[in-house]
Amino acid sequence: MVLNNSSDPKAPSGLRWFVALTPLAGAMIFPILVPIVMTRVGIGAGVGVALALSSLWFIAMLKTSEMPH
Repeated sequence: MVLNNSSDPKAPSGLRWFVALTPLAGAMIFPILVPIVMTRVGIGAGVGVALALSSLWFIAMLKTSEMPH
């Protein structure tokens, strides 16, 4: 007889990598991309990219967060 231990979920390998890299990727991409957009396109576009990128990063962090039970 096999018991299913629901307190020990196993996430797929790809999801684990995504969860591990989401904070790192956001912290590295944001300070690089926003100033580049500001210098090449303009301050308004840089602020728009900062808003969109931070919103997407926040949503990704919420979707992949692992909360204790």
